[in-house]
Amino acid sequence: MTALGDLIEIDDRTVLVLGQGLDVEHGRPDVANALVHRVRDTLVLVDTGVTAAFRAALREAAERVGPWSRALVLTTHGHLDHVGNNDLADELGVPVEHYVPALDLDQMRDPVAYWVRSFERITGLAPLPAPPALAGELVSLFRPMRPFGATTRTYEERPLERIRIGSLRFTGWTFADGAVRVLRSQGHCAGHVVVHLSDCGVLHLSDEGNGPCGAMADADQLKIQTVLGAVALLFEEGEAALLTDGHTFAVRDGAEVVPYLDGLLDHAVALQEAALGLTRESGQVRPNVFTTRYGETAAELGVGGANPNAMFTAMMAVNQLRELGLRPGAEGVDAPWSRPVLQNPAPAPPGG
Repeated sequence: MTALGDLIEIDDRTVLVLGQGLDVEHGRPDVANALVHRVRDTLVLVDTGVTAAFRAALREAAERVGPWSRALVLTTHGHLDHVGNNDLADELGVPVEHYVPALDLDQMRDPVAYWVRSFERITGLAPLPAPPALAGELVSLFRPMRPFGATTRTYEERPLERIRIGSLRFTGWTFADGAVRVLRSQGHCAGHVVVHLSDCGVLHLSDEGNGPCGAMADADQLKIQTVLGAVALLFEEGEAALLTDGHTFAVRDGAEVVPYLDGLLDHAVALQEAALGLTRESGQVRPNVFTTRYGETAAELGVGGANPNAMFTAMMAVNQLRELGLRPGAEGVDAPWSRPVLQNPAPAPPGG
């Protein structure tokens, strides 16, 4: 068992600060893990979580890896559980750089609208912590919420770099003379990045490994699966030695990582195969029926991930329908979905 703010010491200058799972019933927000590292005289914070208790744990971890005389704060993506304490950058008392993904700025400025959109997609398909119009009730659990500081800039204000790691090529940005690599992934949500700390061999996957399929409205299934495969290859080639992420309260070593990531990809394939079977039975499918059976299949396969619950499973199911090329035929959350008709239009009559 772990508790919010527990520290896992990876080495004498790298610490994983543990978050907690979501518990809406008891008014408890989920809090993402954060990574604290020192490169020479630079403190590196990868995400800042949320809540005052987690902020205190970040400070403790920063003191543990010291000394440092400058700081670099890196936000992997704009979800509430990762950004609430970002203004801690202003309180470190040293020169600081803080970067966030440009594609996530809208949700960071207005998280309520982001969650309204998420809830509207599954209203009536799964239990919700609040109706869409009351998404603010969920957002209000995440306090304090200060995603911006005086030094906040977007990664995209820096020139994009080609980054080669082993046999793989990425695009992104490097810091600390290349010891810190920010790699664009953009699967879990529109702006997502992963972080590679080359001097200690840690790759922080953040939320790209939350499950075999993305749940959010701006998730990209292909990008999730592509980054999982690329990260597995980095470990196979010895370019990374330890895997951390946003919601698994542990550090995985090299021997565990490839089977773990392969398992996620196997589940993604199995879920899509099951979804095809469910949608082939008739020319159309109702989301409530599909979501129920999809959830049953996920449970049979043992699909887990961060915050496994009916709400996130329903969000995955709606994404899976779109991934298979189905579209709703009318307004309404439970309107039947079907594939577009693939027929050439009839030729116009002569002289028509």
